[in-house]
Amino acid sequence: MADPLLQARGIFKSYGHVEALRGCDFEVYPNEIVALIGDNGAGKSTLIKILAGTEQADKGEVFLDGQVIHVGSPFEAMRLGIETVYQDLALAPDLDGSANLYLGRELMRPGLLGKLGFLDNRAMRAGARKAFGELGVDLQNAQSAVANLSGGQRQSVAVARSVAWASKVVFLDEPTAALGVVQTARVLETVKRIRDRGVAAVLISHNMRQVLEIADRIEVLRLGRRVARFDRKGATIEQLVSAMTGGVAEEGVA
Repeated sequence: MADPLLQARGIFKSYGHVEALRGCDFEVYPNEIVALIGDNGAGKSTLIKILAGTEQADKGEVFLDGQVIHVGSPFEAMRLGIETVYQDLALAPDLDGSANLYLGRELMRPGLLGKLGFLDNRAMRAGARKAFGELGVDLQNAQSAVANLSGGQRQSVAVARSVAWASKVVFLDEPTAALGVVQTARVLETVKRIRDRGVAAVLISHNMRQVLEIADRIEVLRLGRRVARFDRKGATIEQLVSAMTGGVAEEGVA
């Protein structure tokens, strides 16, 4: 197996007397979908927030391409090629898909007009069509406000925005929560396209069937530590649930 693309080693994080992470390890390899699972309170969200720069670890190291890095903020994570799709999506509902794709990264008109603050809407719409097309996202009316889109379409816009700017890793926090069957299938297909683009995807999910359907590997957290790692081939829901609920005494690989 190749060297890890992104690696967390011995991560500790406490909130007062609550230990959210207790020496947690985690690896993401190039061109893979890895699922991060665990029961509520296992430490999944805290670990992702640290890797995405929204929280700082009390102790431990993070490596990117084998080099120690300090992800001091979400902007630093973005600079490093790490993007995150949170459950609330963080979309601007009154703006269309292209405006959301370039939110905070707007393109300016060339020359004097750009210096005066005029946006290059034509270039952003063209860039958005290309980004959506590469991920198979069909918005029908690309100029419609995000608030008018279906849940699956909004999720796809959020995923496309992250993929458009990520060069290393995309974290997806419960990307199919509250979606219907058809919308879920489309979002999962979009996640697969992330891997096909050469960007690693980390899927945080409670849906074990989806995890076994889409992930190449599965890492399990329990009580702030990694307790098991599985290759999808041969893994069962029973094994995953057992690891999540304490059926594994120490970290193992299956």
